[in-house]
Amino acid sequence: MTLSDPALLDEARRWLAQDPDPGTRAELSALLEREDLAALRDRFGARLEFGTAGLRGELGAGPNRMNRVTVMRAAAGLARVLGPGKHVVIGYDARHKSDVFARDTAAVLTGAGLRASLLPRPLPTPVLAFAVRHLGADAGVTVTASHNPPRDNGYKVYWGDGSQIVPPIDTEISTAIAAVGPVDQLPLGPSGPSGPSGTFGPSGTSGTSGTSVSAPGTTDASSAGTSGTVVLGEEIVDAYLSAVTSLPLSEARDLRIAYTPLHGVGADTLTRAFQAAGFEPPVAVAEQRDPDPDFPTVSFPNPEEPGAMDLAIALAAKLNADLVLANDPDADRCAVGVPLPDGSCRMLTGDELGGLLAEHVITHTTGDRMVATTIVSSTLLGKIAKAHGVRYGETLTGFKWIIKAGPGLVFGYEEAIGYSVGSDAGLPVRDKDGIGAALTIAAIAATAKRSGRALLDLLDDQARRYGLHATSQLSFRVADLSLITSTMSRLRAAPPATLGGRQVVRADDLAKGDGGLPPTDGLRYRLSGDARVVVRPSGTEPKLKCYLEVVVPVADEVAHARTHATADLEALKADLTTHLGL
Repeated sequence: MTLSDPALLDEARRWLAQDPDPGTRAELSALLEREDLAALRDRFGARLEFGTAGLRGELGAGPNRMNRVTVMRAAAGLARVLGPGKHVVIGYDARHKSDVFARDTAAVLTGAGLRASLLPRPLPTPVLAFAVRHLGADAGVTVTASHNPPRDNGYKVYWGDGSQIVPPIDTEISTAIAAVGPVDQLPLGPSGPSGPSGTFGPSGTSGTSGTSVSAPGTTDASSAGTSGTVVLGEEIVDAYLSAVTSLPLSEARDLRIAYTPLHGVGADTLTRAFQAAGFEPPVAVAEQRDPDPDFPTVSFPNPEEPGAMDLAIALAAKLNADLVLANDPDADRCAVGVPLPDGSCRMLTGDELGGLLAEHVITHTTGDRMVATTIVSSTLLGKIAKAHGVRYGETLTGFKWIIKAGPGLVFGYEEAIGYSVGSDAGLPVRDKDGIGAALTIAAIAATAKRSGRALLDLLDDQARRYGLHATSQLSFRVADLSLITSTMSRLRAAPPATLGGRQVVRADDLAKGDGGLPPTDGLRYRLSGDARVVVRPSGTEPKLKCYLEVVVPVADEVAHARTHATADLEALKADLTTHLGL
């Protein structure tokens, strides 16, 4: 077969000429040798877009993949936006290439005249978010794909306040990335004692602007002078642990916990946090305790996915544990389960855990405070806030928005099991923190156990106090993204009058800023009887996602209200499926 796309061939060869990675060079060379047009178009027909979530995608060669060229371009774009002399902290998880991408980032930044501080080893994302503020840095980068499949990796950027970037910073960085030339022409500085140090390929040039690499244990980033890489010591982890163990955890500590980090980087940090706080260390699932980028025991490394928690639940039954905890692979999210007498486990929803954490934080803090969540999370948090006389904020989806809800924020959460727990001093981490959330829910469970109760009893208490807030999701994966666009257009043109036997009393078009929030593609239906449906396209997957909530007053037994709520949610799902036609 003759290669019939010379422009594509030329683009691939130009990429190959600058690629410093022997693995992706071999991959791309083989595709060119086989004249595999389909594979080349998949890699070069699009480009990973840098947005508020940074970059995330499959590992491989080309601009539509995560690789060293893509990462170096991103680092060069960030360097141009920040400018020389600025300080960036870099973290990474244990996925394939994460350490390499982190060192490449350090080399590009120092080569551009910036200072880089590299975390000492693969660590949870919240440690990086904490370190940015703790060290007074101008920005932070973490290399992680969170709970994505093993073949993926990602690149997330934080600003100087320790929170994820928001517009227009993402657009500025994206524009700067587009202006970056071949990466083998970038000046490169030192990237760490075992880093590439300028050896980036056949045309690579090693810069001279990097000045020093610190000895292990150093945490003073200023020791690198005006530019250079500092490899931080364990003191930065100790500082993070000191912050999260200073959260209001109450006094009870008697608790037996089964835990899984799902082959991620959470186990060591979480174990140290629990020991420092006075808890018995959680017993980790042996097969999943150590980091493994292939995630061999799970089909998808997300604690919300079916089957992901099976080994932890089995361990809990064996231990007669009081609680099951899980982190996702970069430990910024936390899942919680309550073992039942029959050996099964009742996993709490993100909204249920959010309600328990919120009430604990509010009752253990003082002053003018705010709690916040997103438009797709339960309305329960607003009612809790009102009952306790604290301010309440509602934001667009994503923790980058929650953190910016307003002053005095002591607690924020999103229904996708992400939580930031604070104290009178504020939030130690201005992002999701699966370690701090795990510590706090353990303290809540230990306090309940002291009184002969469990987390499920506390959920019943909240249902009696505020009404039973039951939530569920419905999602539709499509092969053709135009189906999502056409469905949203049809719903806007002809909104449903009823859903699940309830009248639609108000329809908010979130793209128009209805509801007082910045415009985003989504629709929110407020239904009679205190129910709600939100429909929005996923920001990361080819899915249309629907978030459902019903609120059922508790007249007698909470169990009766739960049965009623389950039936109501199923009716909403059935009716919504018909209306969407997907």
